[in-house]
Amino acid sequence: MLSPAYIDGILSCVREKFSLSPDAEVTMECNPTLSDREKLSAYRKSGVNRISFGVQSFDDNELEFLGRLHTADNAVRAIENAHRAGFDRISADLMLGIQGQTTDSIAGNIAMADKLPIEHISAYMLKIEEGTPFDCDKVRAEVPSDEKTADFYLFATELLEKAGFLQYEISNFAKQEGYSRHNLLYWKCDDYVGIGASAHSCFGGIRYAVPGDIQRFIDADFQVEEVTDDSPCGFEEYAMLRLRLTEGLSLGECRERFGTDTDALLKKAEIFRKNGLLTMDNGRIALTKRGFLVSNGIIAQLVL
Repeated sequence: MLSPAYIDGILSCVREKFSLSPDAEVTMECNPTLSDREKLSAYRKSGVNRISFGVQSFDDNELEFLGRLHTADNAVRAIENAHRAGFDRISADLMLGIQGQTTDSIAGNIAMADKLPIEHISAYMLKIEEGTPFDCDKVRAEVPSDEKTADFYLFATELLEKAGFLQYEISNFAKQEGYSRHNLLYWKCDDYVGIGASAHSCFGGIRYAVPGDIQRFIDADFQVEEVTDDSPCGFEEYAMLRLRLTEGLSLGECRERFGTDTDALLKKAEIFRKNGLLTMDNGRIALTKRGFLVSNGIIAQLVL
């Protein structure tokens, strides 16, 4: 949406006000309708070094169901042109549980991603949110059941790993450890600063948000911030986020950081281990692929 000149101006201001390491990750989200190589090159020259495309599928029928503005050809062209423009770090979103989806179409999506210069994939299961256009009986009747979507997830994770996209979080996969540093920041409960209307931050032991009024943000000398949590990243939140990662939760870190009774935690975890939903090894608890499918329930039982 923003021109390269605007992006360049924003990043110049960031460099002026903050100390950035030479290899700082600078990611921009793009729709696959953006395939203009000249424009992509300008974004790259401005300092953007990682680009994430909301592909969702390389199947035109699936894209039509999702109401996307791009076609499969648009997505392929955008990714190829981004690579020609100098982007070595390219991510693509894929969706599971779309109307008419089959294991063959999922395999086709992953095979296409593997052919393209993509190093990172976020594979999400379709979730129908209340109040959205998809929230109707017609759509619910057309999409695969929860059980079928779960099978698609396990099938996709297997194919992605065979293609070299190794899973590092419930929905995220990367080649050659090309993890998203931005996402890892949240999952490891590290600090982050958000700037702009509706931005959220967790910094200095406080979680806060900027109101969504854009004009108010523009008019204010300093952005208005409202505290949403004055003691974030306690044990429950820390454990919940860490258990989203394939590396799991370190019991030693829990004891050191929170003084947690890890014996009680291990006792609760044992039943899930016996059922193949998590592993306990070298002082870590980690969910298995099947465990990821019911992660909310397991995490609630373990840490709440």
